[in-house]
Amino acid sequence: QSQLVESGGGLVQPGESVRLSCTASGFSLDNYAIGWFRQGPGKEREGVSCISSLGDTTTYLDVGKGRFTISRDNAKNTVYLQIHHLKPEDTAVYYCAVRIYYCLANQSFFDPWGQGTQVTVSS
Repeated sequence: QSQLVESGGGLVQPGESVRLSCTASGFSLDNYAIGWFRQGPGKEREGVSCISSLGDTTTYLDVGKGRFTISRDNAKNTVYLQIHHLKPEDTAVYYCAVRIYYCLANQSFFDPWGQGTQVTVSS
């Protein structure tokens, strides 16, 4: 069964950094683009960043440019999202999802999705 599992979330203080992981099981990520998305309290889910099967990266959030770093380790079948200088408005459930080869902005083209990992930024 193809599955994605996110991890690395938790309670962090403003200004700190966090690294989220998205690990696939049941299939290889080699030919897939992986997107990170988030849904804050009372907000719609939005795209954060994406990395293609060739390693090209896209940042969807204007507010995230410079603070979000996406990377992949195909040997570990894992994609990472590092968030620097966390702000309270980064509080959200962070999800990863895949689609074949390259990134698209439309979330409906991504499947499957992980269950999400909660990041709470608070002092």
